[in-house]
Amino acid sequence: MTTHSTLLQGIVVEEDLHLTITEICQACSIEEEHIHAWVSEGVLEPQGATYTEWRFSGESLRRAKIASRLVRDLELNTPGVALALDLLEEIEALRRQLQNQA
Repeated sequence: MTTHSTLLQGIVVEEDLHLTITEICQACSIEEEHIHAWVSEGVLEPQGATYTEWRFSGESLRRAKIASRLVRDLELNTPGVALALDLLEEIEALRRQLQNQA
């Protein structure tokens, strides 16, 4: 008898979430250098003046998780990650518009 299991993974993202750079790196299994590059490219927009003061929202966590998958799975560089995220968000906005028109 063979048993099959399906693993579902999801994220509950709170609006009031404020993660440090270390916490967001741990949550996404990435190095700080990726976070620095993504902030420089505009992929992530932390609160705080310096990287030691940076705090990331739940939305930043969501974007960082997607970005880390793009880097890992598709080997995209930082500008490629920024472009892919912009395009994914544009597609989602268009889908919402279509659903509202239906």
